[in-house]
Amino acid sequence: MELMVGLTPSCLTLTRQPHYSNIFAKQIALSNHGGPMKKGEVRRSQILPSVLGITAGLRVFVVSDLHTDYSDNMKWVKDLSSVKHKKDVLLVAGDVAETFDKFVVTMSLLKERFGHVFFVPGNHDLWCRHEGENYVDSLEKLNRLLDACKGLGVETNPMVIDDLGIIPLFSWYHESFDKEQDIAGFRILSLEMACKDYHACKWPEEFSNGDISLALYFDAMNERQQKAIREIQTTCGHIITFSHFVPRQELCPEKRMLFYPKLPKIIGSDSLEHRIRCIHGAEGREDASACHVFGHTHFCWDAVVDGIRYVQAPLAYPRERNRRMNGGENWLPFCIYAEKKFADRLSPCFWSDYYSANPRTPHNTELAPWVARFYRQKKIVDV
Repeated sequence: MELMVGLTPSCLTLTRQPHYSNIFAKQIALSNHGGPMKKGEVRRSQILPSVLGITAGLRVFVVSDLHTDYSDNMKWVKDLSSVKHKKDVLLVAGDVAETFDKFVVTMSLLKERFGHVFFVPGNHDLWCRHEGENYVDSLEKLNRLLDACKGLGVETNPMVIDDLGIIPLFSWYHESFDKEQDIAGFRILSLEMACKDYHACKWPEEFSNGDISLALYFDAMNERQQKAIREIQTTCGHIITFSHFVPRQELCPEKRMLFYPKLPKIIGSDSLEHRIRCIHGAEGREDASACHVFGHTHFCWDAVVDGIRYVQAPLAYPRERNRRMNGGENWLPFCIYAEKKFADRLSPCFWSDYYSANPRTPHNTELAPWVARFYRQKKIVDV
């Protein structure tokens, strides 16, 4: 999501979803003119394509949150050129489709269009609610997805392509990822009531969405690739890692800005960020050659934190694109690497642009006016 304005993240199900763009526009100054941003000023306009153009060398494109269970999103995939990406690489950062059949169709279409396709699973990919009795649990479905990728020629393991290291990272979220102060004084839906994962995923008894067990399980899957990762670290000048989930809480707006303030509890993993740092270095790489791509929250994002560039380029839901929260028809998939260098910033990205000009104040628990108005009007209760 480019903005959480009358919208909910991909894992949530809230009742009514009114459109609050007019309210939002009254609270934050919007600008369409050029030049550097001023403090407190945020631009909101259509995202532009990468400036990296046609090249004979390697190009890498990224996208997340395809959600091709929606016919408009499947059409978007089918409408991708079947000619111009034959030598290109595509990184798909999770949430391809809820059903196995749609997943296979989507990844087949992408593999027909791109020379190399990489994938990591998202939460929607592991939902079982519409799969009947086909899977004992979400881990069995995960194995089926990985087998399908292998059969299609879709990569889920690290690989070096033309001196570029590409490292998919498996991950899941845990509630303790959220380190910022909770919002008090409002009755907010519990995670179990708001998050579809708690009902759509099925896990063995030893795992739970309520603790760190799933995050540790998925992170441990990355240990199998340590030899390939070490080879990439020693031989590649540029490295791209990618995951579905969020590696740092700073890559999500503050709770008081969100219509669902508990969102940070179901988006990310500390072990994911630790693994990224082990790959790219504790302070990133001095030559700005470290990049991590993620998904899940539907916020377009492009920011450098402690020497690593973090990028989210989601297709998201049709209703989000229709409201021009992030577009998608003209700039996705986003070309992040070409001519042996990384592309310029993804722009404009509403929230990462906002935080580039305004300090983060996580101890401020006063709801933003448009969020406070939402709770007063909807009277959401915790049950």
